[in-house]
Amino acid sequence: MNYRTFGKLDWEPSALGFGTMRLPIVGEDTSAIDEQQAIGMLRTGIDGGVNYIDTAYPYHGGKSETLVGKALQEGFRDKVHLATKMPTWLIESQADMTGRFEEQLQRMQTDHVEFYLLHALNAERWHKLRDAGVLEWAYERIREGRIGHLGFSFHDSNAVFREILDAWQDWTFCQIQYNFLDEQTQAGTDGLRYAASRGLGVVVMEPLRGGKLAAPNAGISAMWNGASTERSAAEWALDWVWNHPEVSLLLSGMSTLEQVQQNLDAAGRSEAGMLAPSDLDLIARVRDAYNALIRVPCTACSYCMPCPNGVDVPGMFELVNEASMFGNWDLQRERYVHARGEGSSADSCIRCGACEEKCPQHIAIRDELASVAEQLG
Repeated sequence: MNYRTFGKLDWEPSALGFGTMRLPIVGEDTSAIDEQQAIGMLRTGIDGGVNYIDTAYPYHGGKSETLVGKALQEGFRDKVHLATKMPTWLIESQADMTGRFEEQLQRMQTDHVEFYLLHALNAERWHKLRDAGVLEWAYERIREGRIGHLGFSFHDSNAVFREILDAWQDWTFCQIQYNFLDEQTQAGTDGLRYAASRGLGVVVMEPLRGGKLAAPNAGISAMWNGASTERSAAEWALDWVWNHPEVSLLLSGMSTLEQVQQNLDAAGRSEAGMLAPSDLDLIARVRDAYNALIRVPCTACSYCMPCPNGVDVPGMFELVNEASMFGNWDLQRERYVHARGEGSSADSCIRCGACEEKCPQHIAIRDELASVAEQLG
């Protein structure tokens, strides 16, 4: 295992962190974790040098934290730094914060966590938690020794990311979505560099875009296979993240023991600055090939929102773009059916045109929504 730096903290994290959102399950029920297999995978990762374990309150229907607690028995707890996350959407007061936190500690069979994150912050959640006194609450838990360091995971615009970072001087770390398709998405490369310049550790989630980058189509597979250096599609994506010196570690949500071993091997070869100019050129060409498959040039700026009839316009375009890029049409059709049940699908468009007046990309939104409904509905 190779180890990296974690901002200003005097601790070296393993290049690979173990994410526990995609553990093996029994059947189709995501809350039915295959405990024996999952515990074996986690302990194999720890024995292989992983020292950062990431979980969260809602993962696997609320069962992930419990599974992690079981896996860290028999001396494994002392070998790792444990991270979990406050379920921000369930919080209204400091009493809620305390109640959920105590529940999480009980689930994980521990009296403290080294890292605690405010989960999935966006502008609305951040302002609500800030006003509810979350920073004061966290400071008391840190003073008591029950939380080592406070950070946050993030899903919003770069401007909101900078706002949150600038709001408090004592953030130790943050967690952002980052991969070679998401340089300009959410926090993006600018956010990565800004956080690192402020001395924060930066944990990267979704380095494989939820596993999609590990299963490319035939055309993109041919591009990877034509490289002078042999790597799997997954390893190309992971190495691109590790190549950035600002990255403290990346999280991988592993579902099989084989994936654990493959990622341990890749992490053992990883280092900042590991990619040659020719490697970076190939990744740029692969990125362009993926982007060429995008059906609708929507940047998810959400200027078109809210729709007066409830349509999730950026969400609808994301479905068809994901299907085109990764070939997972059946999955996107399932997501479309769910959106239809909520009244947010393209079927609800009444062609009023209010969205088109606000779109900075000048997309013919009404026609594109009709196309989404035809393809996915």
